Amino acid sequence: MSARVIALYNAPTDTEAFDKYYFANHVQLAKKLPGLKRYEVSIGRVADMTGASPYYLAATLTFNSLHDVQSALASAEGVATATDLQNFASGGVSLLIFESKEI
Repeated sequence: MSARVIALYNAPTDTEAFDKYYFANHVQLAKKLPGLKRYEVSIGRVADMTGASPYYLAATLTFNSLHDVQSALASAEGVATATDLQNFASGGVSLLIFESKEI
């Protein structure tokens, strides 16, 4: 089993500023989360099955367990990463947290 955090970023007011800040600053903070095993982001706009979607970017952070996710989010690095969202996520963000297993 493993655990995931999915961050779904709504379309920002300025996509160029979002991309610049996200990849230069936010990613560097998130990569310091204790227990982080893998960090993936979508390429291009996120679509749903009908084509349109309110989401601009999806990020998937993988950990070994839900306990590791909770510990990471409660750490100083987790607090810094969460606080940083206000610096660039002008469209808002939804965070989904769950355990997963391969079937």
